[in-house]
Amino acid sequence: MSHRRDQKETLRRERERREAEAKAAEQRKRLVGIVGAVVLAVVAIAVVVVVASGSGGGDGGSGVKGNQDIFPSGGSIPKQKVFDLSKAASAAGCELKSNKSVSRSHITNLNAKVGYNTNPPNSGKHYFDPAQDGLYNSTPPPDVQLVHAQEHGRVIIWAKPSLARDARQKIRALFDEDSYQMIVVERKEMPYALAATAWSADPTPLGAGRTMGCPAWNDNVVDALRAFRDEHRSNGPEPIP
Repeated sequence: MSHRRDQKETLRRERERREAEAKAAEQRKRLVGIVGAVVLAVVAIAVVVVVASGSGGGDGGSGVKGNQDIFPSGGSIPKQKVFDLSKAASAAGCELKSNKSVSRSHITNLNAKVGYNTNPPNSGKHYFDPAQDGLYNSTPPPDVQLVHAQEHGRVIIWAKPSLARDARQKIRALFDEDSYQMIVVERKEMPYALAATAWSADPTPLGAGRTMGCPAWNDNVVDALRAFRDEHRSNGPEPIP
């Protein structure tokens, strides 16, 4: 009988040990869940802080970089009427061009002079760090950074600073209307009064550069820029949100 009592006592202690271990494991699991939730909350707060800080200060709260008067605020544009790119470009007197990209390789010298096949450039060898999205009311980033941004699916609007103030205000209004994956810069030396460029993924693997060049500003240019933006945005060989 003593032997059986000892066995029962041993089994009881083993059961209690297992129950204690299970309870401890459950507590650890609950603690990990709480810590994970706290970490996620901290990360979410950090993201909000970064976004908030990134949209203020030099960006003017709207993706505008710099405080020069290249693209002044105060312009207004009508609602879009023409959505087909070919029709919109034709109505605006703008020319659509396409060219195969010759390279997707990176360079590490920001000041390197790359001989691009188009002006403004729309594809090719580029600096490893892309230009940030935004409207540049200041000196624009180098071409090698702007090309990389296009590889990531960005659409760039290039405008001569000699355009009439009203035209530059409308370009600003167009950016304010929809700034997602958009870059707006001045370009003094190019064969157009303004242009839009993008880098399409097709044909793989290098893709193709796309250009819409406009010899002069007119009211139809706004819809042409909208149609070009909607046709080519987020369609780069290396799409990055």
